[in-house]
Amino acid sequence: MKYHPDRNPGDRQAIEKMKEINEAYAVLSDSEKRRLYDTYGHAGLEGYTAADIYRGVDFASLFREFGLGDFDFGFGDSIFDSLFGTRKSTRSHRKGADLRYELEVTLEDVAFGADKKIEVERTRTCNLCMGTGASPQGLIACDRCKGTGQIVYERRTGYSIFRQINICSKCRGTGNIVTEACSICQGTGIIREHREIEVKVPAGADTGHVIKILGEGEPGDNGAVPGDLYVVLKLQRHPFLERRGDDLYTTKEITFVQAALGGETELQGLYGPVKLNIPEGTQTDTLFRIPNQGLPRPEGRGRGDLYVRVKVTIPRNLSHKEKELLREFDKLQREKQAR
Repeated sequence: MKYHPDRNPGDRQAIEKMKEINEAYAVLSDSEKRRLYDTYGHAGLEGYTAADIYRGVDFASLFREFGLGDFDFGFGDSIFDSLFGTRKSTRSHRKGADLRYELEVTLEDVAFGADKKIEVERTRTCNLCMGTGASPQGLIACDRCKGTGQIVYERRTGYSIFRQINICSKCRGTGNIVTEACSICQGTGIIREHREIEVKVPAGADTGHVIKILGEGEPGDNGAVPGDLYVVLKLQRHPFLERRGDDLYTTKEITFVQAALGGETELQGLYGPVKLNIPEGTQTDTLFRIPNQGLPRPEGRGRGDLYVRVKVTIPRNLSHKEKELLREFDKLQREKQAR
């Protein structure tokens, strides 16, 4: 009473002293915290946050008993409202669970970007009972906690008063009892549904790329914000193109005549037909680079390249004349080497 801010308006020293008094009260009113303090002093409480230390202590009703108001520590709201929730119901208001969806995409999808529609199964809050699980006339205040959702235990020792707040076990902190279940959700407060959601696949995305869609997860507890949906991309195998980062790789078969004499050949790229010039004397497994025929790079920095590995094919089922020509070719080659 001596140091309460109501009796010392504007006195910062009184406020600091009041903080110390409240911390001591919170520690002494909890047997485990008191044991740690008695054994180790302040060091025993180093692992506790302010919320841990003050949790469950009913300062508000204690001060009101002495005709004093709530003590504001400078958090904006009263310390009892902002840290302990002693004036509010202890109902949980946790954010809803997040959902994960794996989406298979093609190389063409990530080359140009694409809009995909996916169907997600999730729960939502029942529209009839608004998540209470009760019919319109099937909800009454809990007779044990009188609708507060919490039970206050009090112990007096001489001039000391110790109070501790626990969640009401009968109503589980909701403050209400369901006497008649909701006919739509059968008392669960939630309904399962299939929802179609549009997903934008960005150009250049790869396997493992995550697209976060806010608010499309499971609903939160008691009207809290819903969770989010995380769409994880998985790139499908392409029939003839292999992705390596922003570059693409493919294989092109050429005849041994093309390899020997050179010339121009055509192959299919991701964006359409591509021409490739084959130099004279090209050997099998030679790798050629065609610029800007790969996938888009991040932030619009152009595109990767297309790499073409040539394979020289050996003809089969040669005719008699073809064999004679090859023998003549071989003879000319040996004579050339002998010179």
